[in-house]
Amino acid sequence: MNTLQAMATFVAIVEQGSLTAAAASLTKSLRSVVRVLASLEQDLGVRLLNRTTRRIGLTEEGSRYLERCRQILDDVAETERLMSAQQSEPSGLLKVTAPVLFGQMHVTPSICGFVERYPRINIDLQLLDRTVDLIDEGVDVGIRIAHLQDSSMVGVPVGQIHRVVCASPKLLNKTKIPRRPEALAGFDCIKFTGLGAGSSWSFKQDGRDLSVPIKGPLRINHAAAAIDACVAGLGFGAFLSYQVEPSIKSGKLKRVLSDFELPPIPVNVLFPHGRLISTRMRVFVNWITRDLRTAFHYGGAATDSP
Repeated sequence: MNTLQAMATFVAIVEQGSLTAAAASLTKSLRSVVRVLASLEQDLGVRLLNRTTRRIGLTEEGSRYLERCRQILDDVAETERLMSAQQSEPSGLLKVTAPVLFGQMHVTPSICGFVERYPRINIDLQLLDRTVDLIDEGVDVGIRIAHLQDSSMVGVPVGQIHRVVCASPKLLNKTKIPRRPEALAGFDCIKFTGLGAGSSWSFKQDGRDLSVPIKGPLRINHAAAAIDACVAGLGFGAFLSYQVEPSIKSGKLKRVLSDFELPPIPVNVLFPHGRLISTRMRVFVNWITRDLRTAFHYGGAATDSP
């Protein structure tokens, strides 16, 4: 028995929903499909499908075997694709999305290098500060800063960032440096709505979540403008660490209350789950993953460098 062909037959039976439909899709006789399935179950020593006159259903062992079969068949198909001379120079259009400031700082420079290396691939880059539905909006690859929930997506981790509170040296010279989150209630804060409603900030204190209400005359929905206001000394600001990294490195801002920050947020390169991905998507995901992991010093344990 050809194991790969048997795996493909088993996957076809599950995807087509019946032995008859699988035989038609594989252009094989029903008898040969039944024989392959019986031989496969006999060789494995387990029943893969529960069959009745009306329907078939996966057993627990069948579900596990199906997942492995799909992965193996995908790997074989991708290896054949790599060996194909027609795929030696990938081409076509890729739609990519990322948050605005993150995209400006990290994604755009990487893409510039990518299109120089792969001139036959066209990139449609959309920088948007909202959650993009990749499937509904026809986007191939997204860079997402969040804990992933959608199991229909493949997420490749590239780093982690923190929510940080910052202030300018000018402001800190005029006020006491807050030692605990509750102290922020006595200071003006810049309400950057890009991280939420802007009326309270979240912290971790003594192992518990803590929400601190904030006040201040400025409410801003754009990260760069909110950071400028923070640098000008108009209040404390809460941002994602990558957003203020240049200002912290230059000394324009200082990070405070770092002992009370929430757990880090993962950064992932995201694309829809599918049995096969195009060569252009594969080379792009590999490229952007490498560049972002370098930028975030991501290895086994991810770190951020605000």
